Amino acid sequence: MNFEITISKIDDIKADIEVIFIANSDFKHRFVKDKKLLKKVGFKASQDEVCYLPEKDRVYVGIQAVEGKYVRRAAAKAISAIKDKPYKSIKVASYTNKGCTYAIRAMVEGFVLGSYSFDKYKSTKSKNHIKTIIISTEDYAQADIDITKASVQMHKGEIIADATNLTRDIVNTPPDDCYPKVMANIAKDVAKECDIECKVLKVSDLQKENMNALLSVARASRHKPKVIHLAYKPKDAKVKISIIGKGLTYDSGGLSLKPSDFMVTMKSDKSGGSAVIGILKAVSQLNLPIEVHGFIGAVENMIGGDAYKPDDVLKAKNGKTIEVRNTDAEGRLVLADVLCYAQEQVKADYIFDLATLTGACVVGVGAYTSGVMGHNQLVKEMVVREAIYSGELATALDFNDYLKDTLKSNIADICNISNTRYGGAITAGLFLSEFIDDEHKEKWAHIDIAGPAFVEHAWGENPSGASGAGVRMMVKLIEKLTMKSKHS
Repeated sequence: MNFEITISKIDDIKADIEVIFIANSDFKHRFVKDKKLLKKVGFKASQDEVCYLPEKDRVYVGIQAVEGKYVRRAAAKAISAIKDKPYKSIKVASYTNKGCTYAIRAMVEGFVLGSYSFDKYKSTKSKNHIKTIIISTEDYAQADIDITKASVQMHKGEIIADATNLTRDIVNTPPDDCYPKVMANIAKDVAKECDIECKVLKVSDLQKENMNALLSVARASRHKPKVIHLAYKPKDAKVKISIIGKGLTYDSGGLSLKPSDFMVTMKSDKSGGSAVIGILKAVSQLNLPIEVHGFIGAVENMIGGDAYKPDDVLKAKNGKTIEVRNTDAEGRLVLADVLCYAQEQVKADYIFDLATLTGACVVGVGAYTSGVMGHNQLVKEMVVREAIYSGELATALDFNDYLKDTLKSNIADICNISNTRYGGAITAGLFLSEFIDDEHKEKWAHIDIAGPAFVEHAWGENPSGASGAGVRMMVKLIEKLTMKSKHS
């Protein structure tokens, strides 16, 4: 789809269909042209409620308030309702909070995210006939809008949403078609497209780096593991960050085999690593003045005669020994080695890891929210705040010494699971903390995206399946760090 922005009044723009948002059930607003008809069909204009009027070539969507998070969702609902209809162009007015052009970015994101479908494996493909979306700077609240700023935000919205949809594609791809080598090839393609660096470590490299925990997880798979390092290095970058992603292209649970119904959707265990690819793509295309490194541990956890076992003791890259009590707690073993490697390679100002790490996080905060952990309260608060601004949901989960004690081992430095069934998201984060060196302890946050990364029904601007969780959150955070570096 192509986006255009114009100072022309909405009624002067020629398009096949108009999208109109109704805020706070305000049917008296000048943009609402079908009041009697809307009343007749019982339209209440509640958030995300859609009324498509084909005889008028208009679609109405309710929004709770004129704010980016509500407009984004409504735009997704609007295009989802009409993308298979024979319309080639949409016109829509601006819906900003006192002229803040970020709402235009949110609306563009909503249109792109709402148009997404994953039908690669269907014999009949879905069709999106919409080719052009024209945005008028005529504002719902009659605010003055700077068209130059609005155009910049429109462009940003396209880039970020496209990167999110790429991430969705990777996550949604079945495990037999997306294994570590394929994931590495996708990263190479993105690196070539975006002119960023890409280095892929193969088994011999991983052995030299003493990544024994990661290698043990990968041992039973016919697909060899890879560690992928993407690097975006703009000139004169004042801040340097590393983002580490869990890239389990499939997780059977290993010898601690998952029940069959829990094994379905485990293609989504690569969501963190997939998000890293999407983030690097977006950051490079936005030309943000921050150096960003992405590290992905791409591994498949399978069963077989060579599988690692409960009771094994593994030595991680930093020399710490790990007693394996459950082979289904494999993501933290992979991340342990990749976190150590990332810290060796890059002395970052901030380190973030993204992982579908625990079902416990989903139990604790629900299917739509990421859990944010770490030792620095300000860093955690920054992640949560920017996640919410981006349209994602996140909340902080606090570490404590009592849960840390539950990871003690009698025969090794640490166990890969705790001795209690409670607080599993936090104990997983505490485990990862053991592989963050003292220099980076206060610069690190762990983000458990197990809930929102893959949900088997549509929600908000997200379809059934992969959401691309982490991309918008991290890009918004990097933008915030850009602003901080300008003022430092």
